[in-house]
Amino acid sequence: MRTVIIMLAALLYALPAHAALKVFACEPEWGALATELAGDRVELYVATTGRQDPHQIQARPSLIAKARQADLLVCTGAELEIGWLPMVQRQAGNPRIQPGAPGDFQAASAVRLLEIPTVLDRANGDVHASGNPHFQTDPRNIGLVAAALAQKLAALDAPNGAFYAARARDFATRWNAAIARWAGAAAALKDQPVAVSHHSWTYLFTWLGLREVIALEPKPGVPPSSGYLAQVLATVAAQPVKMVIRAAYEDPKPSEFLAERARIPAVELPFTVGGTDEAIDLFALFDDTIARLTKALAP
Repeated sequence: MRTVIIMLAALLYALPAHAALKVFACEPEWGALATELAGDRVELYVATTGRQDPHQIQARPSLIAKARQADLLVCTGAELEIGWLPMVQRQAGNPRIQPGAPGDFQAASAVRLLEIPTVLDRANGDVHASGNPHFQTDPRNIGLVAAALAQKLAALDAPNGAFYAARARDFATRWNAAIARWAGAAAALKDQPVAVSHHSWTYLFTWLGLREVIALEPKPGVPPSSGYLAQVLATVAAQPVKMVIRAAYEDPKPSEFLAERARIPAVELPFTVGGTDEAIDLFALFDDTIARLTKALAP
C-alpha cells in the first residue's frame, strides 16, 4: 500500500499544474500569433492553410472534432468564416466556444474595419456586412489583435497571465520595430498604381499608399469572364499600372492573362502565413510581401 501511495504521489508531482489551453485558430495568421504570445503553453490547431481560400472552407468532421475539444477559438470574424464556422460551432456542441462565450475570440473586434457597406445586396457580389475582413494584411492591425488576444489568454488561463503579458510586451517591441523597417523598405511603393485579382488588399494598400486601379473580378467573389478581362485590359491601357497582384490561393490565370498582354509583372503575395515557402511566420510573412512588391517595382 505504501508503495502504491508513493507511486501515485510521484505521478501527481510529474503532472503539470494544469493542462495547456487548447486553441482552435481559424486562419494561419492567428495560429502564428497565438504561438508568439503563448509558446508551448497552448495546444494549437490551425483549421486552414495559406493555400486555401478562407471564404471557401468546408465544415469537415476533423474540424468539428477539434472544435469540440477547444478552450479558445481565434478567428477573423467580420463574416469571413460565415460559410463554415457557425456549422463547426453548432456541430461541435462545445459551450466554451459558442458565439459570445468566453472562449470565442473574434480578431475583428480589436480593429477598425474599412469598407462597411451602406447597402447589402447579393447582386453586388461577396460583400461582408461588417466591412472588409482582410485586415491582417496591415501589420498594425496584427499588433492591435495581439494586445487583445494576450488579454483573452490571461483571462482564460490566469495562472499563466504574467507569462502571456511578458510575451505580449516582447512581441510588441519586435513587431513595432519590424513595422518601421517594412515601411522604410516599401517607401517607393507609395502612390504606385496596381491591379488586383480580388479586392483583398485594402488594408495593405492603406498602410503602404499603393493605389488600386481595378480588380480582375467584376464583383467580389465573381470569377472574371474573357469579356470582362478584355475590359480590364482596356482600362489598364488607359490607366497604366505597375503590376497585378493576387493572393497565393487565387487562380493565377486571370492575372497572368493581364500581365502578359499589358507587359507588367504578375505578383503572387502570400496573404497569410504559409502562403509562400518564405512566409513561415508573421515576420517572414511581411518580409516576403514587401520583398515581392519592391522587386516587381524595380526597373
